[in-house]
Amino acid sequence: MSAQWPAPAPRPVDPLADDAEREPAASEPDVRAAMADPLTGQVYQPDPTPETLTGMPHDRQRLWKRAGGWLLAIGLLALKFGKAAFVLVKGVKIFTTAGTMLVSVVAYSFIWGWKFAAGFVLLLLVHEMGHVIQLRREGVPASAPMFIPFMGAVVFAAMDKDATAEARVGLAGPVLGTLGALALLPIAINTGDDFWYALIFTGLFLNLFNLLPVVPLDGGRAMAALSPKMWALGLVGLVGLTLVFPNPIMFIILLLGGYETYRRWKERKTATPEVMAYYKVKPVHRAAVAAVYLALIVVCAVGMELTHIERSIPS
Repeated sequence: MSAQWPAPAPRPVDPLADDAEREPAASEPDVRAAMADPLTGQVYQPDPTPETLTGMPHDRQRLWKRAGGWLLAIGLLALKFGKAAFVLVKGVKIFTTAGTMLVSVVAYSFIWGWKFAAGFVLLLLVHEMGHVIQLRREGVPASAPMFIPFMGAVVFAAMDKDATAEARVGLAGPVLGTLGALALLPIAINTGDDFWYALIFTGLFLNLFNLLPVVPLDGGRAMAALSPKMWALGLVGLVGLTLVFPNPIMFIILLLGGYETYRRWKERKTATPEVMAYYKVKPVHRAAVAAVYLALIVVCAVGMELTHIERSIPS
């Protein structure tokens, strides 16, 4: 007597099974086809870690927005209370050069990562040390640089000698800063690493931006010896940049520039002997300032062109 075993129950069909295991029947709808591109057949899978359009995760973007709000508030307070607020901050030991550099590195690392942030802050230090060295050469007591995240750095000094000395101090920062950025060029050439080219490009851009002819930027201080009338043109250019690239930092710089331009214009209108003596510049000094100013613009612009890295946004 032979035993008969019942027929096995049919196995449920997985419509998303791999092609190597099973081909869909002709009468069976292919679920993958519904999820695929009708032209290429490529299957699109949802991204388990969604990002924003700028490539920044949502949590980090929220942190960046909160930090930006605090930085805007700090900038507005600094604008309102001026030098007195910074003098108060100088008395706190945590706000030393090394301490504020570390804070800046941490702040910039949220955008660029810690390596690039550290390199950028070091280039900022080289730029500011140019001001410090020239101030002390002029016989003007100067503090060590104090760094302000996303605003650069500041050096405290009572610069009231004359417009020529002010121009020398103003241009010393971009001169040393540009040399510091270009000093990285051999490393970039030998390694071929885009990191170094990007750091050089950013350093040159920093110095070129500071050459805008509007106070309190370095270019505005150079205009004190060249032509103070250029301050108005520089302010108009700064307004245009703020409209094209609106952000809290540009807005704060615009407010500071507008206030300082108005203050100096009003001071020059008084035409007191002290003011007239301050802005009296010898032709040879004016020519030297103009030559250095224009040379810096050319070197920074050409250097940026040579170190620029083409980037494509992935679709």
